[in-house]
Amino acid sequence: MQYRPDAAELLDAIASLLERDVIAAVPPHLQHQVRVSANLCRILQREAELAPANDTAERDRLSAVLGHDGPLTELRAELAHRLDDDSAIDATTDRLIRDSLLATLRADLAIAKPGYDTITGAP
Repeated sequence: MQYRPDAAELLDAIASLLERDVIAAVPPHLQHQVRVSANLCRILQREAELAPANDTAERDRLSAVLGHDGPLTELRAELAHRLDDDSAIDATTDRLIRDSLLATLRADLAIAKPGYDTITGAP
């Protein structure tokens, strides 16, 4: 049974309280810390909401790149090991790795800095 509120809802409530009420009640020299605290709550809120699906998608991408399934931490380690030995990476695999890492970066940015995950640039 899932109890309410969940972690994301609690973090939203804390961030809202900090942004709406606390910041105006503290001395000016502490307002920056309150803003930072509210932002950290928002990051944790997004992480609670997005991380499970992001991790599943990353595991699926890495499984496709590496040719087998496994725990995400092991797939990440294997990819890092393969990147250290780039002699085994052909052009097609290189593109798959690049696309996978870019998708993972965008998913991480959607949590840490929303809006930056949609910026496009040179491929």
